[in-house]
Amino acid sequence: MEEKISVRGRTARKMVRIANHFPLLGPKAQRGELRQKLNEREKKWECPEHLALQEIDMGNFTMELLCGKEEKAEDHKAIILQLHGGGYYGKLHNMYRDMAALYWEISKGLDVLTVDYRVAPEFPYPAALADAADAYRWILEKGYDEERIFLAGDSAGGGLALALGLYLRDRHMPMPRGIITMSAWTDLTKSGESYQENFDIDPIFGGSKDTLVYQEGYYQGHNPEQPYISPVNGDFTGFPPMLMQVGEYEMLLSDTLTVAQKARDEGVSVKEHVYPGMFHVFQMGMLMYPEARQAWVEAGRFIRRLLKE
Repeated sequence: MEEKISVRGRTARKMVRIANHFPLLGPKAQRGELRQKLNEREKKWECPEHLALQEIDMGNFTMELLCGKEEKAEDHKAIILQLHGGGYYGKLHNMYRDMAALYWEISKGLDVLTVDYRVAPEFPYPAALADAADAYRWILEKGYDEERIFLAGDSAGGGLALALGLYLRDRHMPMPRGIITMSAWTDLTKSGESYQENFDIDPIFGGSKDTLVYQEGYYQGHNPEQPYISPVNGDFTGFPPMLMQVGEYEMLLSDTLTVAQKARDEGVSVKEHVYPGMFHVFQMGMLMYPEARQAWVEAGRFIRRLLKE
């Protein structure tokens, strides 16, 4: 499918491969050491003038609520709960604040709540899931319309969004209106076919086992096969419509394909989109190349369509 990739998309893929395999930076970044140092040195995020950002202290963790500056309290009826990626090791950083602002834009003004959940190795499973569940309860307590709540997550955050869906369904809590996953990490046992088939071509995780994918600190002491850790093993009966995006070159490709097929077999409406030649969470390119732009446009249409139904 190489001929279907844009020039800018192909260039982005090459740059990602170089950055993640540079001898001095690649391994450290993959293990999370360099990533954590870079996050600590980040400049304060500059919130766009038309938006307002509120930090919410939940005790064990914090959240950030992004909404339109001119909105009134009664306008806050629909919301996107964003769960960031990072292999359950990475904390919230400015890229996810940029993504939150883009979610606000493509949804035509939905509030966006981003959870800075606790991460491994200091806080292994079930800390992240417990924090996501508390964030969801906060949304319900604040009076958001139960029919206008969306879950969105990338990589580990995509898997966490699905795990949260399982958690809510199992406890007979209100389910979200829809779920969006971008390159979801749903199989922490790494048993899918693409972990072998795409090992040499994945520009981020490929060619090495010294990466976040192979760290076991998140589920230490727990069976990684259980659905709240590896949602690929879950039953998705009763789930809302889902949009699942993934790149063709990802080692995690089968994580999305397997969940999408299982969910369809269990009666869930699933839009699965494999982007030719793309890499893990290529959507972080925001609007800089056609494939990323298309993914965000697709996500916006998905949200707005469900709100109209």
